[in-house]
Amino acid sequence: MILALRALGVGDLATAVPALRALRAAYPDERLVLAAPAWLGPLVELVGGVDELLPTADLTRLDRPGGRVTVAVNLHGQGPQSHRLLAAVRPGRLLAFANAEAAHVDGPPWHDDEHEVSRWCRLLRGYGIVADPGDLDLRRPDAAVTASGVTVLHPGSKERAKRWPADRFAALARELTGRGHRVVVTGSAAERALAAGIAYQAGLPAASVLAGRTDLARLAALIAGARLVVSGDTGVAHLATGYRTPSVVLFGPVPPARWGPPPERRRHRVLWAGARAWPDWDGVGDHPTMVALGVDEVLAAVDDVERVVRGDRAVAA
Repeated sequence: MILALRALGVGDLATAVPALRALRAAYPDERLVLAAPAWLGPLVELVGGVDELLPTADLTRLDRPGGRVTVAVNLHGQGPQSHRLLAAVRPGRLLAFANAEAAHVDGPPWHDDEHEVSRWCRLLRGYGIVADPGDLDLRRPDAAVTASGVTVLHPGSKERAKRWPADRFAALARELTGRGHRVVVTGSAAERALAAGIAYQAGLPAASVLAGRTDLARLAALIAGARLVVSGDTGVAHLATGYRTPSVVLFGPVPPARWGPPPERRRHRVLWAGARAWPDWDGVGDHPTMVALGVDEVLAAVDDVERVVRGDRAVAA
């Protein structure tokens, strides 16, 4: 059995797709088990090639999978805790970045400023496994979605620093609605008040607030069939990349060079205020890097993406 550890969130799993597929191709006759949070199960199915999900919420505990682990692969971090967690199942071999503290010295070195997709592909290449960082496409979900063709605004994020101001999302929603977009606002159950406030300010109907009303499978289906996605640097942005759904992604303190969509995917645009000297942020209010992004900039990026989509359709016709 091949055991891969990636006990993180939606975006983290989406950026590990090329590495997981490379493992599937490298070990076609082995069972591929992914240690990840149980709630990610619907998305794991859309990755394809994973035979079993081993529910793993964090790095405090890893249940021993049934059967011998031939190869354990750390797609979680640089160690040492994640290395030790995998070493505890006594794999025949551990593929991981070099970490002297965890007594693992034969892996490639960790680079802090590397793109997350490239990082895990490079790890596998260091062990002779070919991985294609462009292999990001996700399977289309089976879940029925009645609101296909909508424009999805996703204002929330687990990290406060990655949130664009709510009043700007509302202004964007008003403008896009005036242009004929059917706007919906997504988010977690905890973000329902945020989404509802944006919808109210924008004059959207209550039915447009989908925050807390979609499970992961239905959210993936919604993104797969959307006209456009506008979000911060969150898991939803990575779903848009995986489905080649036109998107505009707003980056804050973390640069797009580390988490953004591949430049060759022409239907995605990133906006980032750049690495400039910002004042210290106390965690209250909006982060300066997000405040620096204006509504007009986002609308210009939307126009740019939609020009690309029209051009693609003209070529296809």
